[in-house]
Amino acid sequence: MTIPLEFGLDTFGDVTTGPDGELLPQPQIIRNVVEEAVLADRHGIDFFGVGEHHRKDFAVSAPEVVLAAIAARTSRIRLGSAVTVLSSDDPIRVFQRFSTLDAISNGRAEVILGRGSFIESFPLFGYDLSKYEELFEEKLDLFSEIVSKDVVNYRGDWRAPLEDQRIYPPISEGRLKTWIGVGGSPESVIRAVRHDMNLMLAGIGGDPARFGPYVELYKKASAQAGRTVGDIGIHSPGYVAETDEQARRDLFPHFKKIRDRLGRERGWPPVTERDFENEIEHGSLYAGSPETVARKVAKTVQTLGISRFQMKYSAGPMEHAKLMQSIELYGSKVIPLVFGRMADISTEPSTY
Repeated sequence: MTIPLEFGLDTFGDVTTGPDGELLPQPQIIRNVVEEAVLADRHGIDFFGVGEHHRKDFAVSAPEVVLAAIAARTSRIRLGSAVTVLSSDDPIRVFQRFSTLDAISNGRAEVILGRGSFIESFPLFGYDLSKYEELFEEKLDLFSEIVSKDVVNYRGDWRAPLEDQRIYPPISEGRLKTWIGVGGSPESVIRAVRHDMNLMLAGIGGDPARFGPYVELYKKASAQAGRTVGDIGIHSPGYVAETDEQARRDLFPHFKKIRDRLGRERGWPPVTERDFENEIEHGSLYAGSPETVARKVAKTVQTLGISRFQMKYSAGPMEHAKLMQSIELYGSKVIPLVFGRMADISTEPSTY
């Protein structure tokens, strides 16, 4: 099986604990994220994504600023959002921030656009949450115009028209690589095709094979539209330690804290250790030794035919030192092991 394959890491800038067990201040978390990205670049990882949130448990509200700091200290790793909540932002300003990042990084910027699973940005920036879908559709239309054309003409309901407008600074070469984040909606897949954008699957829970129909829909719709099939990636949580036992021991308390905190907000039941183990064994949590994680990543690549795997390595309040260890093992061991398995994986029976 031959497939061009890239590996990424994502973080939301989760607020972590220090050596004394107390939560670190958010400014320190941001500095730690920069160090984590520098380590990822050193280990040859292809992409580093930073999420946008506006709440006390995640430190990064301005991903592009953090990414610019990372760009100044790295040389090859591609840099992007995970995700940019376009519905509550201005498409022109989003493009300008990422085109500026592209200039600073010498062509390494990407953007992943999404509606976002958190809604704090809507009241914060004065947007009506009842227009959640409408805002994303219209703003994506404008963003698509900006990334695909030198001169923009646009009319919509949410802002004044644009006529023969150029947006500065431009991308120096080609166009800004843009992905659409898709959680569980076929309409979002069609939207990615319509705007000629790449597809990023949000595999944050459940069997990864459930995304198979979305991949096929993306390919089929692209063919029907006469478009070249774009890149397809998946974003999933994970954690790498020296052994499976250590990974589960390290991760479970933090996994439970963050899931239970979100569960209280969204009406989910508390997470049990069995839930956690089931998500590792049969779901979308890539946690364990390098060998275990590599085997599961390789199987997901085989099943879905993706071209990029992005591991959300930050895990609630788990301390910075353990995140750094996970990044090092992912880059130095997991990725080579996956490539080592790819030559033979097509002859193995599927476990999904």
